[in-house]
Amino acid sequence: MPVIAVVDYDMGNLHSVCKGLEKAGATPKVTYSAKELEQADAIVLPGVGAFDPAVQHLRSRGLEQPIKDVIASGKPFLGICLGLQILFESSDEGTQPGLGIVRGKVRRFRSEAGIAIPHMGWNQLQLTQSKSILWEHLPSQPWVYFVHSYYVDPIEPQVRAATVTHGSQTITAAIAHENLMAVQFHPEKSSNIGLQVLSNFVAQVREKIPA
Repeated sequence: MPVIAVVDYDMGNLHSVCKGLEKAGATPKVTYSAKELEQADAIVLPGVGAFDPAVQHLRSRGLEQPIKDVIASGKPFLGICLGLQILFESSDEGTQPGLGIVRGKVRRFRSEAGIAIPHMGWNQLQLTQSKSILWEHLPSQPWVYFVHSYYVDPIEPQVRAATVTHGSQTITAAIAHENLMAVQFHPEKSSNIGLQVLSNFVAQVREKIPA
């Protein structure tokens, strides 16, 4: 079973992510050790909370450069929720610079009549990269679970793997480029669809492990 490092920086629901990865056929290892990130077969960066504390915690643990290094090495990487947003350059939510691995900004939903912010609950994905490994064995418009007030706005639209519509606003719900994947929704809270997304990620990890 592939070993997947789950990055611990005091900003994520690590237990439910680890349970989801176990069900998907992986061995999760919660860590904030750069060496263990390097040794793992893949990396998952979960996250719940606010942008500034997240990047501050990552930097205080010396994890910014190791995360950049493992992504640059081609190792499979999956960001979840806040773990997607901190990959970007900056956020309307705070003043700290993001990791800048993906060009673009994190923006807040506009207030409009008839919608709640945060965007919370089940919503339907529109797949913009239908051939992405993340979406294998899924229906064409799968339902997944969201909890967020902010969303990513990538400069390069081709990295967008799925969108979701809340009120009149259609925003990026997932990105995928080579080994880097990240989702705004919570696969670990998205029932069988979410488990399939995690299983698809684990399947890609298995393919990368030398025989």
